Amino acid sequence: MKIVLDYENKTPLYAQIETQIRTAIKGAEYIRGKKLPNEVDLAKRLGVSRNTVRQAINKLVYEGLLVRKKGIGTVATKMSITSMARNWLSFSQEMKALGIEIKNYELFIGWTKPSEELRFFFDVEENQKILRLERLRGNVENPFVYFISHFNPRIGLTGNEDFTRPLYEILEKDYNTVVKLSKEEISAKIADTQLADKLELKPGDPILIRKRFVYDPGGRPVEWNVGYYRADSFVYTIESERNNLGQ
Repeated sequence: MKIVLDYENKTPLYAQIETQIRTAIKGAEYIRGKKLPNEVDLAKRLGVSRNTVRQAINKLVYEGLLVRKKGIGTVATKMSITSMARNWLSFSQEMKALGIEIKNYELFIGWTKPSEELRFFFDVEENQKILRLERLRGNVENPFVYFISHFNPRIGLTGNEDFTRPLYEILEKDYNTVVKLSKEEISAKIADTQLADKLELKPGDPILIRKRFVYDPGGRPVEWNVGYYRADSFVYTIESERNNLGQ
């Protein structure tokens, strides 16, 4: 894999690396499963820190273009189809647009050691604790979504914030952190005892899982959010616009 960095270019080095890896993995050798260079070796070859290389690779991992395999390394995934939703909204904005008054049923704030997934996403060490926010939310009649959020420690959140305020308002107004990009994954499962109890369901009832990976304008991860929704309260609509008509 050939990567050439332009140190006089204003584009951040991690972004240059990301762009060139993105191009390289479209080639036949990587589609067939060739392993990417080791992060440490690649960093030494390019004369940058390992964190710079990891930041570039993390972005591609969470876009689903690369996957880390234990005992093997980082490899390109098979090409998949992604639909990009424009003008995505926060949960509070979504509910306001629908005219739904939101009620917070439970709110828990604490510090936790990150899982392996979270360490890779935020690029933090195993022993660095990160802020965890749990919220059970719904309308005035009943709760219908249970959110678990984790935040990048570089933001500076203390855990003493008033999280009854809109989350992204807190990040922007209090910490100068603007959210720009959201990647989402939607899946389904049956409710276990804990989720059934929170969402006022029966164990075994269907629920929808909505994972949201949120980034700032520089592509740096801000929030890892998982929402567990009652299946009877959530409809996900995607509006897509076709480009290059006739091709």
